[in-house]
Amino acid sequence: MPRFAANLTLMFTELPFLDRFEAAARAGFDAVEFLFPYDHPPEAVAERLRRHGLAQALFNLPPGDWAAGERGLGALPERRDEMRAKFDEAVPYIRATGTPSVHLMAGRTDRSAPHARAFRDAVAWTAEQLHALGVTLVLEPLNTRDNPGYHLVDFDEAAALIRDLALPNLKLQFDIYHCQIVHGDVTRRLEAAMPIVGHVQVASVPSRHEPDGEELNFPHLFALLDRLGYGGYVGCEYRPRGATADGLAWFAPYRARRGADA
Repeated sequence: MPRFAANLTLMFTELPFLDRFEAAARAGFDAVEFLFPYDHPPEAVAERLRRHGLAQALFNLPPGDWAAGERGLGALPERRDEMRAKFDEAVPYIRATGTPSVHLMAGRTDRSAPHARAFRDAVAWTAEQLHALGVTLVLEPLNTRDNPGYHLVDFDEAAALIRDLALPNLKLQFDIYHCQIVHGDVTRRLEAAMPIVGHVQVASVPSRHEPDGEELNFPHLFALLDRLGYGGYVGCEYRPRGATADGLAWFAPYRARRGADA
């Protein structure tokens, strides 16, 4: 059965960030993820994980000036030194939370060759640093409807880079929401990509609400992950329609089954 991680950037936002850990545990999640932890000391984040018996599944490396619209530095050659310096800011959080994977955001570019080379170099450098920490680097293509100008938008391009670099701790972050918007054919793409998938995320399409319908059959996809032998977390990176707890009917069968198996 898939293991689900509540995304605390988008879920339980009725509460202050550090209080969302308890809410996730009470709702039946045994892991969490979020975009960024950097507004809180690493010790505070780690303490909430321990207190509520939660695993940390994933977070993003520093993306530049998020509030100003920046979405990563990886593909920006003129920001290489800044990207490397920002990596050092993430290390205390990686160590404190024990996260198995982090995501390097590419940034907004014109997708020209210099940006592609810069991103390749940034990926190789970051994966090397993370290998010493025992951590996996994941790459996530994003759809340009929600993220105009983003550099990494094609799942095949991301997979080709991962396979070409052939680094032991470099994997694909397979966001089902983005894949459906960019390519469609999610089932076949999951099957083909599974050997290099390091993390999965879900949200309904097109609304990005709870994974309970619209364009995709989520029970089918969750069963597919089991059949394919996926053992990682499924990040719930969706925006609840209302209060988070009121929209967890989709999760009830999986929470109940996990409790029965415990």
